[in-house]
Amino acid sequence: MSKLKVAAVADLHVKEDRSVSYTDLFAEISRAADVLVIAGDLTDLGKPAEAELLAADLKSCTIPVVAVLGNHDHQCDAVEEVSSILVRAGVHLLDGQSVEISGVGFCGTKGFIGGFGRHMLGAFGEAAIKTMVKTSVDEAMRLENALRATRAERALVVLHYAPIPETVAGEPKEIYPFLGSSRLAETIDRFKVSAVVHGHAHQGAYQGQTPGGAPVFNVAAHVEKPTGRPYAILEL
Repeated sequence: MSKLKVAAVADLHVKEDRSVSYTDLFAEISRAADVLVIAGDLTDLGKPAEAELLAADLKSCTIPVVAVLGNHDHQCDAVEEVSSILVRAGVHLLDGQSVEISGVGFCGTKGFIGGFGRHMLGAFGEAAIKTMVKTSVDEAMRLENALRATRAERALVVLHYAPIPETVAGEPKEIYPFLGSSRLAETIDRFKVSAVVHGHAHQGAYQGQTPGGAPVFNVAAHVEKPTGRPYAILEL
């Protein structure tokens, strides 16, 4: 079985002022990999105009693109419009779904906050807390649905929020609960997963693993990677 080279990056934060263009980077990635994965925060404020700029830059990408949205992509409450723009640009935008490309199942959802291990937030107390925990559980269920849907022997999980604390190390410990949730790792470890990618933690660490041993990579553009470039290359 031939290996699939996946370029993975997150937190591009495309701005409306066009301060950064990713045209050259996407062309470079097209030469280096077989698939591009973008793990959330594609836009800076979730504006349709920002999504249009990203769609224009993606014209230089000649390989399949798989993505999930991040928290920034929700900021302006225009998720449907932003999503529509990206899908029209050819992006496989995952929100609890999976897509198979060259024998690899890409299973994705945004994820959510909640904390890690025995420090995870529980559904106790005020209604707002219970709603927050329900959202975290719902995102874990979306991921489970995506993993159940794939029939591929190799699976790559695409998230925005982190499933483990190791890859957010470097961020202030006070904000760890807002960077991800162990509920995601619990779901991942019920399946055979080749690798996991996420973003969100700009000051985090590149690599860790779930308690069950699945390798996890923080591919935020700001995190140093073995490639020396904003993106990681994973061979699956």
